[in-house]
Amino acid sequence: MDVTAPSAARDGFDIFRRAWEGQTGEWLPLPPLEPLGPDGFRVRVRASKVHDAVIADLYGESITGGTRGASHQLDDRVLVHVMQRGNWRFVRSRDQVEDTVPAGRFIARHNGPPVRFEVQPRTRAKVLILPAAPLRPLIGDRATVGSVESAEVRLLMAYVGIVETTLNDLSSAGVQAARASLLELVKGVLVQAFDDSEPRLAPALAQAAKDIVDSRLIDPELSPAALARELRVSVRTLYRAFAATEESVTSYIRRRRLEQAKLELAAPVGRPSISELAAHWRFADSSHFIRAFRKQYGQTPTDYARSTRQTDR
Repeated sequence: MDVTAPSAARDGFDIFRRAWEGQTGEWLPLPPLEPLGPDGFRVRVRASKVHDAVIADLYGESITGGTRGASHQLDDRVLVHVMQRGNWRFVRSRDQVEDTVPAGRFIARHNGPPVRFEVQPRTRAKVLILPAAPLRPLIGDRATVGSVESAEVRLLMAYVGIVETTLNDLSSAGVQAARASLLELVKGVLVQAFDDSEPRLAPALAQAAKDIVDSRLIDPELSPAALARELRVSVRTLYRAFAATEESVTSYIRRRRLEQAKLELAAPVGRPSISELAAHWRFADSSHFIRAFRKQYGQTPTDYARSTRQTDR
């Protein structure tokens, strides 16, 4: 869609709306936008649909507008603006500046509350329109702003380029996989920009750490410090995130290892020995494993294995 011609200045927004609705309206209606200011609405957009996500290249010759308070489908979307040229200024109610995002920065925000935006002439941005459900826990109602030079954003943008060039050749399954990978990379950007003063982000950070633990239970280097390094937060921040779960990082690692050892003890054939289990699940020795198992389950590993053999008969 291209409404950058000077002749479109007066009616640019209406032209843009008709073009958007004609091409995408059935699956992604526009929010209740309204143009503001005397310079019209002159914009060029090339958008690609990736299942329920959108990747858009946006060039703004003149954009000053806003969203009204009425609810709309984009209430349940997260928007990521990656600024390439110019700047984008978001203003929330009564001229209270929310953020000005210049070239070289990005902003991720939930498209819920009414907002006014002002875009510097000749601004270019890559805009991702994403389903909110998997991302909202990471940002809440606040905006996340950061540098496009971080490794996470550079990886995201490289992947976005690949998706744009291959999208038309992908099968339905390929599009679904591309969408899932896109969301995971955006999660990585948001976790990297984690602000440990924001308690609403703690559950998401704790869950991200648990996911890593579950995939690396036999790793001898698995520890709170290793998790913090991988998630790019401080150990203190990680401890604070787990405090809300009422289980420490170390306790979670130990519990998950004990659960896996218990499953092996219940196997009908090929049960490993106590010393083998202790070594495999990274306990210091058999005595340490036995004490931890008894504290968790109220009986020793040997007693538990014997009880499962009796049940099998």
